[in-house]
Amino acid sequence: MVSMVSRSGRQLQRYNQNQRQLVGCIPYRIKDGSDRKSEDALEVLVISAQRKGKGMLFPKGGWESDESIKEAALRESMEEAGVLGIVEGVLGKWCFKSKGNDAYYEGCMFPLLVKEELDVWPEKDIRQRVWMSVSKAKEVCQYNWMKEALDLLAKRLESTPKSSL
Repeated sequence: MVSMVSRSGRQLQRYNQNQRQLVGCIPYRIKDGSDRKSEDALEVLVISAQRKGKGMLFPKGGWESDESIKEAALRESMEEAGVLGIVEGVLGKWCFKSKGNDAYYEGCMFPLLVKEELDVWPEKDIRQRVWMSVSKAKEVCQYNWMKEALDLLAKRLESTPKSSL
């Protein structure tokens, strides 16, 4: 059963040397019948930022002390983008400064092979979700560190044999 309420509060948040630990996913799918060596075969799901006019990004949020890092990544993808799937191996870890304040964060990103799109999810009323090409996602994504993670995902998938999917 999927919870229809997003977690809130900071009581369970993890920190590493005063940097809040964030975790997120790049939800993706391979178009049916596509040659997956082609970048056009790969589609990623981006979501709108909570605040209007703040651009598009990939689902991400706080990693809490009562969950594994992959559980947190999947939870954030479900809460913010309304997708479920398989959380794959970590793409990397980035340290970055918040765009809204002087806080520094540690962000860890994973690929999420989407298996299900929910019709109803906790943040449906405050976010839009859009499937798009990798090149379009790089144009609209507001965070450089997420663009770097997207490049790593595209390279990983290009080098993975089709039978591995």
